[in-house]
Amino acid sequence: MRILLGLCVTAMLLSAETAGGLKWTAPAGWKAQAERPMRAATYSVPKAAGDAEDGECAVFYFGAGQGGGVQANIDRWYGQFESAAKPPAPRAGKAGKYKVTYVEHSGAYKSGGPMMGAPAAKKSGFQLLGAIVEGPQGSVFFKLTGPSKTVSTAKASFEKMIAGIQ
Repeated sequence: MRILLGLCVTAMLLSAETAGGLKWTAPAGWKAQAERPMRAATYSVPKAAGDAEDGECAVFYFGAGQGGGVQANIDRWYGQFESAAKPPAPRAGKAGKYKVTYVEHSGAYKSGGPMMGAPAAKKSGFQLLGAIVEGPQGSVFFKLTGPSKTVSTAKASFEKMIAGIQ
């Protein structure tokens, strides 16, 4: 029984780091959260000193040809922020042989909302780091949000995770 339970836990951990034909390794210190609808994985990103809450990295995979295009998702993510500043232009990158589009934005984050089943709550001083990886079975969407200091502190780890995708 103990071996079977260990195998089930191992399988759950492995499946949390694969989606759409891609494999990744979450940074040390990030904690996998329980399964959630529409998400391949969710990680709690430890808060930086002085921040009130942890960040969150949500990984979405909807299937080949599903979930909208790259620009539609960027527009939706940017629309979740209120800011006087225009977001920086997306930048292109690679994760192995896969195309990646990176985005960043900051301001008041409108978390939750009708799609998440709760009214939107504004959280000022938040930041977004996003990466859309065009994998062999469709795009996989990595979205890190949280207090600006926390997200800035996690940026190198986030980008290393994305760059290491196989």
